Amino acid sequence: MTPNLAVRLGPLTLKNPVMAASGVFGYGLELLEFCPPEKLGAVVCKGLSLTPWAGNPGPRAVEAAGGLVNAIGLENMGVKAFVEKALPPLKARGATVGANLIGQTPEDYAALAQILSQTAVDFLELNVSCPNLAQGGLAFGADPEVAARLTEAAVKAAEGKPVLVKLPPLVADVALLAIRAIEAGAAAVSLVNSVPALVVDAKTRRAALGRLTGGLSGPPIKPLALRQVWLCSQAIKAPVVGLGGIFTAEDAAEFIVAGATAVQIGTAILADPRSPLAILKGLEEFFAAEGLPDVESLRGSLKGPNDP
Repeated sequence: MTPNLAVRLGPLTLKNPVMAASGVFGYGLELLEFCPPEKLGAVVCKGLSLTPWAGNPGPRAVEAAGGLVNAIGLENMGVKAFVEKALPPLKARGATVGANLIGQTPEDYAALAQILSQTAVDFLELNVSCPNLAQGGLAFGADPEVAARLTEAAVKAAEGKPVLVKLPPLVADVALLAIRAIEAGAAAVSLVNSVPALVVDAKTRRAALGRLTGGLSGPPIKPLALRQVWLCSQAIKAPVVGLGGIFTAEDAAEFIVAGATAVQIGTAILADPRSPLAILKGLEEFFAAEGLPDVESLRGSLKGPNDP
């Protein structure tokens, strides 16, 4: 029996649970020869602001602790250019497209949602967790009430398009943050974003990144991400999208066991742009080998080592 890997995120159905995370896949067109976006469950495009952003000064990325620390600063072309140049060819290929929204004020998110509500974008993802901004990003996601108000305004402006909220990895109560986001109208939450980090060269006494601090991603954060995904999946009935250090199909399956409905692939794409397709193929083989008919039959099946 061929497993059915289709999943639902609120009103949206994805053909499979493997998504490209925001940032590393660009605008969905840069890696066509390696990973056609229409083969994935969805592609979440690089974070979009109301006007183009230049990002942070270099250096912007460095390998560390078995992962990557970056401080790109959400450089992007702006929502107008995305709608005119990147979105039409993506949709023409049949891809399911999510737009990751970033702003320096809560009003920015609502304005972006309103603009994108009139386009062919399939869903929105509110980035309230980026650690590489002086204003916005993590400042909004650290407080459940602020995040809820921002989400409520964006959901209203989105006019029916599903809204995901991308949560930070380190907050006082990530489950409460997820609860408030869903109560505010979000269809799902995604987590975790990169972990605030610092890389230092002891000989030069200098930080490795131009912004000094950045965000750690990749395998080192996977155990943290799994825990946060599990906590949120226990707290809300809405879908949870897991990300953080997923490099293999087994990694992806672990997130589903912990409660994720779908997963996003990030840093692994930088190592191998074909990795989302390899992970998808590996998941298909895993489900078939385990005799599992669909994602729901695995989702949230976590047990303790001494449980029956």
